[in-house]
Amino acid sequence: MSKEVVSVPAITQFNTRSEEFFPLEWYKKMLNDNPIYYHEETDCWNVFRYDDVKKVLSDHEFFSAEGNRTILEVGAKNKEGAIPEKVSISSMDPPRHHKYRSLMSAAFTPRSLKNWEPRIQQVIKNVVNNIESNTTVDIVESYASPIPSMVMADLLGVPLEDSHLFKKWVDVLFQPSNNVDQEQLEKKKQTAAKEYFQHIYPIVVRKRANPGEDIISDLLAVEVDQEKFTDDEVVRTTMLLLGAGIETTSHMISSMFYSLLYDDATLYKQLREERNLVPNTVEEMLRYRFQISKRHRTVKQDNDVLGVQLKKGDLVIAWMSAANMDEHMFERPFELDIHRKNNKRNLTFGIGPHFCLGAPLARLELNIALTAFLERFAEIRPVESFNLEDNLATSAPGQSLMRLPLQVI
Repeated sequence: MSKEVVSVPAITQFNTRSEEFFPLEWYKKMLNDNPIYYHEETDCWNVFRYDDVKKVLSDHEFFSAEGNRTILEVGAKNKEGAIPEKVSISSMDPPRHHKYRSLMSAAFTPRSLKNWEPRIQQVIKNVVNNIESNTTVDIVESYASPIPSMVMADLLGVPLEDSHLFKKWVDVLFQPSNNVDQEQLEKKKQTAAKEYFQHIYPIVVRKRANPGEDIISDLLAVEVDQEKFTDDEVVRTTMLLLGAGIETTSHMISSMFYSLLYDDATLYKQLREERNLVPNTVEEMLRYRFQISKRHRTVKQDNDVLGVQLKKGDLVIAWMSAANMDEHMFERPFELDIHRKNNKRNLTFGIGPHFCLGAPLARLELNIALTAFLERFAEIRPVESFNLEDNLATSAPGQSLMRLPLQVI
């Protein structure tokens, strides 16, 4: 069923790409002046403070993940691009959500993560070793973009040389609509979905007969309440996993390097000397630099649990990235502090039953990617001619860096 897509840009009304890339001033204003904000044009409520965001995302008595309105359209409107109902878990409420999440989580067990770690380390080591010292490189093209694509290709069990194709398809399939060239964009999405389906389907069929140590084989094998994935469903499920696993992780890697260059240029040297600070640095970057994390819910019944009168059917957008800036939870929230003790309480990956399944994998990739770079290069320096506004592009996570030149020493 097609859903009405709510225009988030109509709510934020950012004037520049840079402002959307890092909207600290807007978050500060909303947290202080409009923590619970009704936007008339889009007919939706917006919540920004930590406790309110947590309430909206966790309380299924009053707030439903189901509904006929959404802030993000995923996939394409053809049979190859339609997301299977079994994996539309972000749009399901308990108890049905629990059953189908169990099907999906078969590919993301702690055992899997432990087995994947050396494979991810090897992929990232190969990428970082291809970057020459004492040169100027584009960290997006050379590092942030290929790593998630290559990692996902390896974990899915498909040829590594296919990874660049994944990025190309994902960029199209998860591109947000601007409500201007909607028909043209939908045609591109359907073409990308068809190309992806035709490429992956034969691989899935082969793995049904000869399973391996990979996500596709795990999805083919899992069974919950006598229900399993068909080959067709596995193909379309991997499409969703790629979108979640490539776009956001690539965005976070490039944003992390932007932060090391422009937020605090002393951090890289500090991390070189104290590698044990890397995990906490990653958490602080997730809190501070992943600035476009948000989810929506539909009001299930009239209530005033947020202190305002909400009506059944109302749409509520929970701004997790704003909640990560709430001074009631984080001291000096608008400062980057890699020594922050409670930054693991960030809501970047959500909270409750709908907590992101891929969060442990994303954290692992970010930790390995940062560590590998620190081990290979003694210093990074910004390029003077770089202009942020000219190097951003609209993507599924929001404004993402399409280019970030830096000098590696």
